Amino acid sequence: MIRPSLRRLRRMCRNIRTLYNFEPPTTREEIRSAAIQYVRKVSGMQKPSRANEPAFEHAVEAVARVTEQLLDELVTTAPPRDRDLEAERRRARAVERFGRVA
Repeated sequence: MIRPSLRRLRRMCRNIRTLYNFEPPTTREEIRSAAIQYVRKVSGMQKPSRANEPAFEHAVEAVARVTEQLLDELVTTAPPRDRDLEAERRRARAVERFGRVA
């Protein structure tokens, strides 16, 4: 049986999505949101205590900075993906998995 804390950690990471090769390009807000989700997952904290806020925020900034650098340096010959089409695919998978749109 999976402990409730592990179950919660598995759910936390669902919002991290592929950020590379989209039209229009990924925004800084999307990169920061992914960085927050990553730091939440790794730390196991949905919201840090006041004592941990500086470390949490520093980690989010570092992950966002490195993610932006990675996206800038990646190279592909594939055509950019369409955001609307990808969103529709996610909705279809949600219906298939859960019987409703998430």
